[in-house]
Amino acid sequence: MNRNDRRIALAALTTALFALVAFWIVGGNERATVRSSAGDSLSSKSNRRYQPYAVASTRTVEQFPFDPNTADSTQLLRLGLQPWQVRSLYRYRAKGGVFRKKEDFARLYGLTIKDYRRLEPYIRIGRDYQPASTLFRRDTVYRTERDTLRYPVKIHESEQIVLNTADTTELRKVPGIGAYYAARIIRYGQRLGGYVSVDQLDEIEDFPQEAKKYFVIQDAHPQQLNVNQMTLQQLRKHPYINFYQAKAIMDYRRLHGPLRSLDDLRLSKDFPPEEIERLRPYVSF
Repeated sequence: MNRNDRRIALAALTTALFALVAFWIVGGNERATVRSSAGDSLSSKSNRRYQPYAVASTRTVEQFPFDPNTADSTQLLRLGLQPWQVRSLYRYRAKGGVFRKKEDFARLYGLTIKDYRRLEPYIRIGRDYQPASTLFRRDTVYRTERDTLRYPVKIHESEQIVLNTADTTELRKVPGIGAYYAARIIRYGQRLGGYVSVDQLDEIEDFPQEAKKYFVIQDAHPQQLNVNQMTLQQLRKHPYINFYQAKAIMDYRRLHGPLRSLDDLRLSKDFPPEEIERLRPYVSF
């Protein structure tokens, strides 16, 4: 072999020797790692095998009032729910689901009867999550009956209440009158400017007829409207003057000057005689 061939052969031999040494070092470390991992695994299994079951980690279940519509995951877990049950509850709320009553919580996926009975006394449904219909009573009869039971002290048949001076507390003492009708009586009297007849109570929708005998009018002095000075909008606010009647008054004032009496409106088709007589106590000139 010439000198160049000997140099090439020596370089190749040296490279092969270094590769063999590197392979031996790396392979040894990997085998040591495998043996160490296997030993650790065996040791871990051995520890678990002989670990007493009594020391296994457990959660402490607590009991406290909660709202299933607002409780967070930490509270739900403290109550004893499983993590997958908490996730199910969160998904239900994320889709717009609402617990409106205690029984709705029983539908939670995986909840047992035992767990529901344990949690039921602590469920509190917030007012904001109850049906909006609970803000209003269903009908006037229901309102009257509920309020009558709440205020059982009523006046006797021989007693009467002065209609224009009674407040809601006195009005509720009348048999058949509760808070609902008491408020209606006050509001309608204010719109009229005062009652001049007990029969005006019939103008309140569904007013109980049997209650009229307990009212009396004394010294009626209703508030009066100056029909010559009021605007159309002011006139039509009174229950006895509608838009067309208010316009008829304005047209008469524009064409003939101030009114001197309601009889000036007798020629108007919007003021039949009964309408004029009903309105008479409430106007001035």
